[in-house]
Amino acid sequence: MNLFVLSWSYIKTKPLNTFLNILLLSLGIAIITVLLLLSRQMEDSLTRNSKGIDLVVGAKGSPMQIILSSVFHIDYPTGNIPLSEAKQLTRNRLIRNTIPLALGDSYKGKRIIGTNYDYLSLYEAEVAEGNKWSETMEVVLGASAAEQLKLKIGDTFNSSHGLADDGINTHEESPFKVVGILAPTQSVVDNLILTSIESVWEVHASHETEDGEDQEHEHKHEDEHKTAEVTTEGLPEGGSDEQITSLIVQYRSPMAAVQLPRYINERTNMQAASPPFETARLFSLVGVGIDLLQAFAYLIIIIAGLSIFIALYNALKERKYDLAIMRSLGASRIKLFVHVILEGLIITLLGSILGLFLAHLTSALLGEYFIQTSQIGLSAWNILTEEYFVLLASLGVGFLAALIPAINAYRSNISSVLSQG
Repeated sequence: MNLFVLSWSYIKTKPLNTFLNILLLSLGIAIITVLLLLSRQMEDSLTRNSKGIDLVVGAKGSPMQIILSSVFHIDYPTGNIPLSEAKQLTRNRLIRNTIPLALGDSYKGKRIIGTNYDYLSLYEAEVAEGNKWSETMEVVLGASAAEQLKLKIGDTFNSSHGLADDGINTHEESPFKVVGILAPTQSVVDNLILTSIESVWEVHASHETEDGEDQEHEHKHEDEHKTAEVTTEGLPEGGSDEQITSLIVQYRSPMAAVQLPRYINERTNMQAASPPFETARLFSLVGVGIDLLQAFAYLIIIIAGLSIFIALYNALKERKYDLAIMRSLGASRIKLFVHVILEGLIITLLGSILGLFLAHLTSALLGEYFIQTSQIGLSAWNILTEEYFVLLASLGVGFLAALIPAINAYRSNISSVLSQG
């Protein structure tokens, strides 16, 4: 007598109840697993993307917004800072290295970042095809950006003013040329388009010329950029009116963490933001919502367990005669006990598998349709260690739900049941 086949046969006799129990359990498990996937991968991604960055300096405003825009590239900058002030800051004895960033344009939702080669080194990004940029209006694509935009070496494109994927205010007069594609880094770089700061300046200078602001001066300004050599290390040479978006700072010593942020915030027109502090604050804010959703998911799983218990308990009353026949044919009390337990475990196993699949499918859809999710670098089909614990816990729920009905089956009296017909 195959107890598994027998248990499955009894489950199929109640298709509607079985389906509802599986669906209810799978929803609870799916919610918990999605939260685990998003929170764990987001935490790992934010930690990985901010590694090696001690401080970010930007325009006065929200420190968190500075971090989100300049480190994770999922928000708008607080503004720009003068290049002259940024240069003055780089001479501070507490600073070991700085990496400038210039934001403002995008192409089909992918942000164009003006920077230098140090930014590539920060994320250990290497060129897989082509070369790094060496002239203005040359760009290097991150691996995911190249795949999604379907661009290859030698292709050109026109950027859009702003960071939204609306295709408005296209810079048709200043096309970018793809000269390199980076190897995958599993970091934010994979979703970016990288170029020199001079290229960003040139695009904006041309844009201002079209708007009719001092055309003679702007044409001269644009020509200077076209003939200028691209700066690949340190801050670029620029006029007194040039600006950058932010400055990534690496400390020379631990003492800088104490003195430098306060100095910048109090004695300059710039704002200092610490990635570790702001990401911790972000998780403390998001954590409240995650905890509430997790509590709701646990409640659903408990309800699913009670539903399975009620279904098995009621089914046991209807099957007393069948179980008594099994005993008379030689089945032991232990076999009856295991038979009922298997029913609970099969239902919860199916619900768990369906719930885990729904969780990963939901994560994949989030990554597909929400740009912010894909820019952080979430992977929908990575299996976490915690998922195995979720599976075991759900099987435990099924075992507990079937325990009382199984005990009743174990204690059933053959003669009294058969005498009742």
